[in-house]
Amino acid sequence: MKKTSLYLEPWVDRDLRRIAEEEGKSKAEVIREALAVRTAEAALPRFTSIGAIKGGPTDMSQNVDRYLEGFGED
Repeated sequence: MKKTSLYLEPWVDRDLRRIAEEEGKSKAEVIREALAVRTAEAALPRFTSIGAIKGGPTDMSQNVDRYLEGFGED
């Protein structure tokens, strides 16, 4: 585990202490859990297929309904 330091607003420290006491945890543990949730959200993959297909219609974004007409129908 890597050690780091941070500055907290007094009200954040107060609320953090209260949460830690209510949950029977240390303030550091509460902070680690909150950061783990936040970083997991940020690590979600982004949509990267834009521009991944070569060729095809150049007006797809403007005429998507026309190109998808009948798609998924039997």
